[in-house]
Amino acid sequence: MKFLYDPPLLIKRLFKDFCWQTSNNKILLTLDDGPNPRSTEKILNLFSKLEIKALFFCVGKNVERYSEWTKNILNEGHIIGNHTFNHKILTRLNKIDSLEEINSFNSLMIEKYDRKVKYFRPPFGMVNFKTKKLMKETGMKCVMWNLLTYDYKKDIKKVKFSVNNYLQINSMIVLHDSNKTEDIIEDSIKYIVDAVSKNGFDFGVPEECLK
Repeated sequence: MKFLYDPPLLIKRLFKDFCWQTSNNKILLTLDDGPNPRSTEKILNLFSKLEIKALFFCVGKNVERYSEWTKNILNEGHIIGNHTFNHKILTRLNKIDSLEEINSFNSLMIEKYDRKVKYFRPPFGMVNFKTKKLMKETGMKCVMWNLLTYDYKKDIKKVKFSVNNYLQINSMIVLHDSNKTEDIIEDSIKYIVDAVSKNGFDFGVPEECLK
């Protein structure tokens, strides 16, 4: 199953063990697919100026390839989550291969960065009941969303539409740290920040938002 914008309530109930929104009425920004040398620097610089802490769902092969940007994400006080090692759709894999995708990422983060990873997001948001079993077996928390921005479409108008129609007090927002978003990522973040402020909401930090 793949979900758009804010997923249906029925789906959230079926997967009630997953995180679909923040637990403290704050706004949480999440970034998928990085690190990426063409976009991560822009994101980190802007977050530093805005004093925002985010949750980066990174891909293992990118963590391995761009170690300096991985270190920068961590040094800036952000949290790194597991987005699989090779960005593979787990619903198409058997259990052994799915566990390899998850555990290889976690092992890399422990061995190279001394960080235990607690949060997982499936590539493309594709989940099924097998995903629930994987989370139990690996001891991870699956973090989904209730506001998908479609920034990867490279169209700031789509981002604005998503924010204008789906931003709420407990929003978990998905952006992307990738080549696809490098041209609009700064404007996307700034627009979200303005919308959050206009609505009287506040940003939270990952571990407080996901309790």
